[in-house]
Amino acid sequence: MRWESLQLVDEPGGALTEGGLPPALFTQQAVVRHYDTPQFRGMTFYEVHARSILNKVPPASRMAFRWTINPYRGCSHACVYCFARKTHTYLDLDAGHDFDSRVVVKVNAADLLRRELARASWQGEHVAMGTNVDCYQRAEGRYQLMRGILAALRDAANPFSILTKGTLILRDLDLLQQAAEVTSVGANVSVGFLDHDVWRGVEPGTPPPEARLAACRTLNDAGIPCGVLMAPVLPYLTDSAGHLDRTVRAIAEAGARHIVPLVLHLRPGAREWYLSWLAEHHPALVPRYRELYGRGSYAPRRYTDQVTRQVFDLAERYGIAGHHSAASRGETAAARPAPADDDGQLTLL
Repeated sequence: MRWESLQLVDEPGGALTEGGLPPALFTQQAVVRHYDTPQFRGMTFYEVHARSILNKVPPASRMAFRWTINPYRGCSHACVYCFARKTHTYLDLDAGHDFDSRVVVKVNAADLLRRELARASWQGEHVAMGTNVDCYQRAEGRYQLMRGILAALRDAANPFSILTKGTLILRDLDLLQQAAEVTSVGANVSVGFLDHDVWRGVEPGTPPPEARLAACRTLNDAGIPCGVLMAPVLPYLTDSAGHLDRTVRAIAEAGARHIVPLVLHLRPGAREWYLSWLAEHHPALVPRYRELYGRGSYAPRRYTDQVTRQVFDLAERYGIAGHHSAASRGETAAARPAPADDDGQLTLL
């Protein structure tokens, strides 16, 4: 896919053009936009019409759900450790700066979802969102795809869950409550640590951790069950006893229904980008990371088990349920692929 071949033409409200894309991915030409507003400066948005929106998780995955929705590809959260970075290379974009600044927007997501939910073959299975990139990233404030998606799920009484680092989920509280009246609805916010120096370094496009925890409280107060994915715990940066204690205590005080800890994993794409950041900002830690992750994408089991035990002990102390899940094996709601496909590739379109 050659995105650079789409020539930009200045028009009021942003640059706009059309260009051809392979029909295997999208149904028609793409529209490319730039916006001058500060929050979108330096970003490019590719508005596309996807061929499908309900994505089936590979059968070998250990995840409890089998279907996902990803209305965006690429993410302005710009988390340096994001496992989904490599998926941008499937579009002939790079896993680094392109992933942070060149976002694919599936503008037909809501209409397409209504058609797919209405199919006789659809079994009404649980649908997970936020499993690849964040569906409440900055672009959602402009495109508002989630409102149409949530309305479609509500109208079909189809169960779903959302994982997000974005506080924009609160904009859709009305739809979440309406859906919860007719089906099962769940949410999780992702907060791995509270240290603001680390947050600014590794999650520069996200709301502050405290704002995400406040969103968790608001969701629970509104009747939408919300827990916290305590992810990622960063070795040698946020894994000290003090860091873990402070984070778990804050999660409990926010009223989270449960906590699921997850130690950083570094798949190809994310690995190179994160280690580059680490070399610039914490060069003394590079040899320790190479030792810890020298055999693959995941930290040794003994290390992840130790961190998980610490978090669950703290969770018990502060009165919050600690969930043993795929997280203790270095897996997330993003669905780890089958062992034969350890590059992180999923059916994301």
